[in-house]
Amino acid sequence: MKALVYIGLKPGVLDPQGRAIARSLNDLGFDEVKNAFQGKIIELELSTEDKTEAKAQVEQMCEKLLANTVIESYRIELRD
Repeated sequence: MKALVYIGLKPGVLDPQGRAIARSLNDLGFDEVKNAFQGKIIELELSTEDKTEAKAQVEQMCEKLLANTVIESYRIELRD
């Protein structure tokens, strides 16, 4: 089973990289870009086939290591 973990900054946390991306895209003529947000995706291959167990394990991984839960939120997507 694979788990995809999407990690991004929580609302209200300054995102200087996202602002730089949006500004650079505007400078290149992409005026329709109003905001950009920088995040990360982590793909994990798990040995379990139990979705409930997999989700619980990946949540623990996020809480302990993968995400800085003070300033970041995460979303988990499981795939067979």
